Amino acid sequence: MRVFVTGASGWIGSALVAELMAAGHQVLGLVRSDDAAAALSATGAEVRQGSMEDLECLRGGALEADGVVHTAFNHDFSKHAENCELDRRAIEALGAALEGSHRPLLVTSGLALQATGRVFTENDLPVSASPAYPRVSEITAIALAARGINAAVVRLPPSVHGHGDHGFIPMLVAIARAKGLSAYVGNGLNRWPAVHRLDAAQLFRLALEKGVAGAKYHGVADEGVPFKEIAAIIGRRLDVPVVAKPSAEAAEHFGWMAQFAAMDLPASAAATQNLLGWHPTRPGLIADIDHPSYFAT
Repeated sequence: MRVFVTGASGWIGSALVAELMAAGHQVLGLVRSDDAAAALSATGAEVRQGSMEDLECLRGGALEADGVVHTAFNHDFSKHAENCELDRRAIEALGAALEGSHRPLLVTSGLALQATGRVFTENDLPVSASPAYPRVSEITAIALAARGINAAVVRLPPSVHGHGDHGFIPMLVAIARAKGLSAYVGNGLNRWPAVHRLDAAQLFRLALEKGVAGAKYHGVADEGVPFKEIAAIIGRRLDVPVVAKPSAEAAEHFGWMAQFAAMDLPASAAATQNLLGWHPTRPGLIADIDHPSYFAT
């Protein structure tokens, strides 16, 4: 299969490119910069240089492929609503290029903010768009599926971890280093689901090969790691106190990450594993982040 991958040089996209090529697929990868293009070309993948703003570039890549995986997303939270609208337009363009065929489109979505206090499953519907949650990746993909396009969704947890991670865990490490303490909110028993990036890459490949239109797949290996355990690893590794913060002080300590630090959002991947034969084998979140690479300066 010739697969068009957006965000091919990103944290998840680069792992997916390697996973696809190891399984015998050809990859056409979308990247923005000259450096990313050179790095992607060195892997043996084909390169399409452009951006998500260029809808013709996206449509062209999709038309040249047997399947599409959309992993690109701008995580600049200072203009989150704008980036979510850009993502919506990109998904619409990719879907339009595939309309009338059975070629699959996999869209990346998130598990954060979807549900709190209970285990979120593949059968649960996504939350409606709102100012607090403007991302409509999943809603857009499911609407495409309703039009007969072979679109499906992979939901990822807040921590897609691994050495070289530049996501939420390194941000928590940076906050703890700057503040001189590692904090959690309340009793710290709120739970984060997590997955290793290499396991996530394998899930995308399996969903591309075996998935069905309209499906919602969960990239979850750890169903719910208590946030207090994450804070404890950070505190021990940095040799700083581990401190409980009341909810009223969370924003002062964590900044914009306060809402994520307090969220209880366990999620299950039981249905995904049964449907696709996906079985995560890499280290879990706690074992993986208890490593010097997460604390190098």
